[in-house]
Amino acid sequence: MKATGSYPRVHVDAAPVAAAGQAGGVLLVETIRASGLDRELSRALARWATPLTVHDPGKILCDLALSLAVGGDCLSDLAELRAEPGVYGPVASDPTVSRLIGLLGADADAAEKAISRARKTARARVWALGGDHAPDAGISPADPLVIDVDATLVTAHSEKEQAAPTFKKGYGHHPLCAFIDHGAQGSGECAVIMLRPGNAGSNTAADHTTVIRAALDQAGVGGRPGRRVLIRIDGAGSTHQTLAELVRRRVSYSVGFTLPPRLPSCTP
Repeated sequence: MKATGSYPRVHVDAAPVAAAGQAGGVLLVETIRASGLDRELSRALARWATPLTVHDPGKILCDLALSLAVGGDCLSDLAELRAEPGVYGPVASDPTVSRLIGLLGADADAAEKAISRARKTARARVWALGGDHAPDAGISPADPLVIDVDATLVTAHSEKEQAAPTFKKGYGHHPLCAFIDHGAQGSGECAVIMLRPGNAGSNTAADHTTVIRAALDQAGVGGRPGRRVLIRIDGAGSTHQTLAELVRRRVSYSVGFTLPPRLPSCTP
């Protein structure tokens, strides 16, 4: 085991007993290492670290993401990572993580911008390593980069910040997301998730504008990329303001529109 970056590098040996119960996490750790996400987050969040800081803020955020990926759903599930130091390295205690989240939350706008910059840089590095297989390789009006914008409902089973009744009679949150489509050979790549209360509108144009702008920035295609980018939105995007934003960005777009239940029949 050789420490490189924020995480140890795991080696393979011939021991008769399995050495790591979280062996699947090695792939995630190596992805973080290859993308440089831990290093970028460390640099971006340096202002929130003190001279006596033991656990790097960038490493803590990566650990939180890893805990979700291996099945966790709350802060205390970092214990799963803490149990495998050979895979994940030193993991901060729950109080240390809570203090960092409090610090970032107190300056949320600056923290979100810093994290977004780190994610953008790491994404660009991954796409560069992907070469001809990268999502932006050879994009053109005939073969555009596709960005899907849609909202989803996240149920909250107890009182949470900004949790509210939803339009489907549930209770929780209503984030608006943008995913970069990888086509038939892949799934999707999260570009933006805008946190919103459960009672946020499905067709709030201001939110769509914010997410579209942030998604284009994450994709590194510029603010007005032209028809090399196709943005797809369901009926929630069929507002005049959202359409005007898409036209201003000069992107190709496909926006759904709810038709009346009884359309008059058309005959040639």
